[in-house]
Amino acid sequence: MEMAPISSPPRTVEEIFKDYSGRRTGIIRALTFDVDEFYALCDPEKENLCLYGHPNDSWEVTLPAEEVPPELPEPALGINFARDGMVRRDWLSLVAMHSDSWLLSVAFYLAAPFNRNERCKQWDDDDDAFVIRWIRYSSTARGWKRLFNLINDLPTVFEVVTERKPVKEKPSVDSGSKSRLGTKRSSDGQVKNNKLADEAYMEDEDEHSETLCGTCGGNYNANEFWIGCDICERWYHGKCVKITPAKAENIKQYKCPSCSGMKKGRM
Repeated sequence: MEMAPISSPPRTVEEIFKDYSGRRTGIIRALTFDVDEFYALCDPEKENLCLYGHPNDSWEVTLPAEEVPPELPEPALGINFARDGMVRRDWLSLVAMHSDSWLLSVAFYLAAPFNRNERCKQWDDDDDAFVIRWIRYSSTARGWKRLFNLINDLPTVFEVVTERKPVKEKPSVDSGSKSRLGTKRSSDGQVKNNKLADEAYMEDEDEHSETLCGTCGGNYNANEFWIGCDICERWYHGKCVKITPAKAENIKQYKCPSCSGMKKGRM
């Protein structure tokens, strides 16, 4: 597998979260869609091997970095040695747990030099376009907290690999695909009116204000239609993935373009 191209390190919350998401997607791909290939590469007869996720959604099983100290925190060393001594499912779960720890360590290593002034892409209603603005954080800790909230919105690699539902779920229209707009379904499947929906979403507004569109990177807006992928748990503007509220009503399980592409690759 080819090494990911070297680029300048991410510096903003959005850039670091994008880096985290790409590495996470790569690792999930290795432990699910490409699991047979991953399993074969982790030969116990080889030297200490590590599972790396790269920002471009790819993964790699290789030896650890030679330089000391390494440029980035290193993942768990020697994952291949325990492969044949454990039940396959348990071994994959163990690798997933170590991978979650590594992903967090990389993200907060990159976040260590956060500046108080940070550049952020936001939607401008007047210009009807995305613009770059500078946001001044009250403290570096606030940037870390925002990054943590973004990461915490996604299920862990362990939860995905073991098919456990995340502890913290986002609101959904019903048991089918997830979407958000000015209306919301109650537990019995009935649509509430806009006034009741607005009241129901007031408590969630702060929580979801940090949600970013998986396609354009725009911030969540309660006045826009959003839909969530039931596979990777990322959220998207309906317009970015060409899904309308009417279409969403008829989708039992929505798969974003990235997850649909991964499935096609296995066929």
